[in-house]
Amino acid sequence: MPRKPIDQGRSEVLPRTAAGVGLKPEHALDIFANPRAVDFLEVHAENYMGAGGPPHRLLTDIRNDFALSVHGVGLSIGGAGPLDRDHLARLKTLLDRYQPAMFSEHLAWSSHDGVFLNDLLPLPYNRRTFERVSSHINQVQDTLGMRMLLENPSTYVQFESSDVAEVEFLRAVAKRTGCGLLLDVNNVHVSAINHGFDARGYIDAFPFAYVGEIHLAGFAEDHDAAGQALLIDAHGSPVADEVWALYQRALNRAGAVPTLIERDNDIPPFAVLATEVAQARAALEAEVARRGGPIAA
Repeated sequence: MPRKPIDQGRSEVLPRTAAGVGLKPEHALDIFANPRAVDFLEVHAENYMGAGGPPHRLLTDIRNDFALSVHGVGLSIGGAGPLDRDHLARLKTLLDRYQPAMFSEHLAWSSHDGVFLNDLLPLPYNRRTFERVSSHINQVQDTLGMRMLLENPSTYVQFESSDVAEVEFLRAVAKRTGCGLLLDVNNVHVSAINHGFDARGYIDAFPFAYVGEIHLAGFAEDHDAAGQALLIDAHGSPVADEVWALYQRALNRAGAVPTLIERDNDIPPFAVLATEVAQARAALEAEVARRGGPIAA
């Protein structure tokens, strides 16, 4: 049965029309010089698990002026073994310190027998995985005292042992644990091309009632051994037109949802990312207006 509701965030709730970008230290001066260019900033939790130093000095200054979202990449929510309690404790310390509006992690595994593999690896969607992922999410949320958002993955292989669709798996986990979902639209496009399913149908079936954040990013193009198109979730290029189209389809279904532009490789000048943030914000505001609501809601 579903668990009781838990705190959705540690501080302010982001406006539905909020559009943000991942924090890059090289952009700090531009961010402070153009405070209206972004509504919130997102950081990878693992980059700020030290006790102090320049990263924390910058993040403290950022948090004084901007809402913050924290995105984890190392919890290994889908891992076969128990969660790393030390990692979880460091995460709690970080969230207590900065009081972010949102915390998210991936539906993936990244460690085994104490070895961190520095990758986000896929899972079969079946009862055994469901119980393990749900248990881990419950532990995370109970420890942190706030709701986490679970992100749909980009994948390059599928499992014969899967007996439920990814969308239904995510819906069931959210219903069981009370967690929210982070819809990464680029991941939907990447996986759809790699596995030959309809990305629009995936968006249409997604359980938007649980969605607390949307990610947009770019991908790299390659080919597999058979010469078929293979997309890589590389975060090193602008958001593609196909992904923008899927994003608009998602907004038409869900309404406005706080949206982040991800860029982790080949980092361009801040002004380039600010243009994509502005495009996302315009789409969010247009969707609110289409539904007859106030833009600031």
